[in-house]
Amino acid sequence: MDIAKPNPVRRVEIPKETKGDFRKLGVPTVVDRVIQQAITQVLSPLYEEQFSENSFGFRPKRGAHNALKQCQQNVDEGYIYVVDMDLEKFFDTVCQSKLIEILSRTIKDGRVISLIHKYLNAGVIRNGVIEKTEVGMPQGGPLSPLLSNIMLNELDKELERRGHRFVRYADDCMIFAKSRKSAERTLEKIERKPK
Repeated sequence: MDIAKPNPVRRVEIPKETKGDFRKLGVPTVVDRVIQQAITQVLSPLYEEQFSENSFGFRPKRGAHNALKQCQQNVDEGYIYVVDMDLEKFFDTVCQSKLIEILSRTIKDGRVISLIHKYLNAGVIRNGVIEKTEVGMPQGGPLSPLLSNIMLNELDKELERRGHRFVRYADDCMIFAKSRKSAERTLEKIERKPK
């Protein structure tokens, strides 16, 4: 067994809240799960220092109840209009090269970067057939929550740079505003496609 060559993940689809929609999970082998957990345990403290106070999903000592508490605090402070963002198919559409670029800013050991890249490209087994994974990241292993937060921290930094009051939990984000006009302006800027 070669630990430098991760195995493809096993595709499992579980129903989502919306009828007829499924969440695609990638279940790693036991060995790959252990290696991913080890990587996560080493990298988490490095990235926790960089993550936004407004991010609550898949983080130590933070969770949905903390996110709700922050939402309530925002409302209590007069931020009563909300732009609700759900990044559709986030895990399936992550740009792997952009993620590797972001990881490389903090992780200086090329072997670790290479191993993470191999996990992203390990492929998926569906109905006994291996499919390539050149886009996205598998959701279901110990590494994917950390990688998603690393990627979405870019969004957090941009929202903070623009002075927005927001709460993010995984790929769901609520941006709070004090007026309807301000909320509509924010929505318009978010929906605008880059040229």
